[in-house]
Formats: sequence, structure tokens, C-alpha cells
Amino acid sequence: MLEYRVSARRIDAHGSVAAAKAAEIVLDTDVAGRPDAFNPAELFLASIAACMIKGIERVTPMLKFDLRGVEVKLHGIRQDSPPKMISIDYELIVDTDETDQRLELLHTNVRKYGTISNTVAAATKLEGVIRRRE
Repeated sequence: MLEYRVSARRIDAHGSVAAAKAAEIVLDTDVAGRPDAFNPAELFLASIAACMIKGIERVTPMLKFDLRGVEVKLHGIRQDSPPKMISIDYELIVDTDETDQRLELLHTNVRKYGTISNTVAAATKLEGVIRRRE
């Protein structure tokens, strides 16, 4: 089993900071919001994107899949009462010359082996597509 540790602390009424290993990230914990930091919902979506990109980094050598870049776009829908994410849609955009079949194989692997995406998919609707960069 792997274990992870993150700590977070309030800086002031406008923000907080989270730390893990030697990294820190500023968090938008201001009730009014702030444009220079991720709020909790955005951080949640970013963790899904990071999981997908890391999964791609993990499987491309095994699949001998050639790519030049990856972009993930996510859109989450949050209900107010009770507050929760009810659905997340994503688009994986891959810069590659690989065939459509190989692109779908990459997508299958990303969906099957992603820790965060599997956790989220068990709790809410997580749907998306993979496509080639134009």
C-alpha cells in the first residue's frame, strides 16, 4: 500500500497553503474567492488532470506510444444543496501521429489505471473523450 501526506494551513482570511514533500501550493480559501489560486473544486479537477497525465507518462513507454504533448480539459458541474460535484466531463487532447486504435488504447489504459480518476468515477459521473491535436 502507498501512503500520501499533505498538510494545509490557513495564512489569513484570503488564503491557505498546502504542502507535500518539498512542494507548496496556494489555496483559494477566501469566501469571496481569489483569481490567483485554485479553489477546492478547481484543485479537485486539477488532481484528475494530473492523474490522467501521469497515467499517460506511465503507460506510453509500455505501449511504445509516441506523443509530443498532452492537454486535459475538464468541466465540473456542482450542485448547491447538498454541495457536491455531480458530473465531470473531460477531453484528453494528444499530439501524436499514432492510429485512432492506438489512441483509444491509450484512453483505455488511462481510465483503467488512474488512482484519482477511478476514485472519482466511483463517486460521480466521470465521462470524457480522447482526441488527436489538430
